[in-house]
Amino acid sequence: MANRVVITGIGAVTPVGIGKDEFWKAMLEGKNGIGRITRFDASEHKVQIAGEVKDFEPADYMDKKESKRIDRYAQFAIAAAKMALEDSKLDLEKENRERIGTFVGSGIGGIETMHSQYEKLFSKGPSKISPFFIPMMIGNMAAGQVSIMFGLQGPSSCMVTACATGTNNIGDALRVIQRGEADVMVAGGTEASISSAPVAGFSAMKALCADHNDDPEHASRPFDKNRSGFVMGEGAGIVVLEELNHALARGAHIYAEVAGYANNSDAYHITSPAPHGEMQAKCMAAAIADAGLKPEDVDYVNAHGTSTHLNDLGETEAIKTVWGEKAKDISVSSIKSMTGHLLGAAGAVEAIATALAVENDMLPPTINYETVDDEGMGLDLDYVPNKAKAKTVRAAISNNFGFGGHNCCLVLKKYAE
Repeated sequence: MANRVVITGIGAVTPVGIGKDEFWKAMLEGKNGIGRITRFDASEHKVQIAGEVKDFEPADYMDKKESKRIDRYAQFAIAAAKMALEDSKLDLEKENRERIGTFVGSGIGGIETMHSQYEKLFSKGPSKISPFFIPMMIGNMAAGQVSIMFGLQGPSSCMVTACATGTNNIGDALRVIQRGEADVMVAGGTEASISSAPVAGFSAMKALCADHNDDPEHASRPFDKNRSGFVMGEGAGIVVLEELNHALARGAHIYAEVAGYANNSDAYHITSPAPHGEMQAKCMAAAIADAGLKPEDVDYVNAHGTSTHLNDLGETEAIKTVWGEKAKDISVSSIKSMTGHLLGAAGAVEAIATALAVENDMLPPTINYETVDDEGMGLDLDYVPNKAKAKTVRAAISNNFGFGGHNCCLVLKKYAE
């Protein structure tokens, strides 16, 4: 029988706040974290808005000199991991660190470092490239830096599945503990890609909202008929996953039990989801079954909800496939309406929102939801419009779907003996 796994620590770096308490307060208030881009001069870009992390000081979480040798995406991961470990109250001096692992991924990695070093290469020549260029840029270094910073010597990896990265890393970490290969896993996702090339690239794909530069607060509007693309965000989400008996033995606070996980592939297109969300529905159903539950046991879906036409339509159709006539009884919301799309960090931050919803019986809203879209089967579910909602949450599912057809779903439920 597989080990049971619970969440005992949470760390968040997001556009609406840093730290669990500030993040959750913002969620329940429906706070919008999207504004004009300040990370670079975006005046020549079609898209000039993003969900940037505000007031982040690396020196609050790591040595100031050392932080200059760490890309922003890995700085976020270290900060979120530090908060999560402190929140868990694990005494690392007393723990067997060979039984504590690190699964932290990033969809894009150190793109800011890559951009700055390429500029230096082309303007000043190869002799001016930093010796820290490669270790700052490569995508595994968030996991590497977290494990080094805290001396975590257990299983270490960094699954990269685009927008499903955070969910995938938490799900894979879940399996490690279930198999008995570790007692504790520090897991999640991180991203810091609000720089010129990524914004231009997503814009060229026509994936980004380009018609709200002068009204950024209303740009991200998942499931709303007038949605026009996603808004890029940045940040990190890290959770401490712990084998249940290990957590109970030390009297740890338990936010939720991670009860189920599934992933599959659309095998359809590099960016577009398969029509009608067929494989997304199968992924949700598999995760629910893995948790030993039935669809009617689930009260809340924390949606991928990107504010793009195809995703919102397909995900709604997938939910209707899984829940059938009961679909309108389930509540569905997308926190991307507030944070923007955190890419490789999205799934982890959204898993945190889901865990807090399960613990507190409160659902974060989908803000900017104004007009029902009646296309296809109809986008007419309970999207928790504009205001947080009190609701008993026995179990919840968190969805994330990435470019390349990667579908990942986590099921969290209230802990009970």
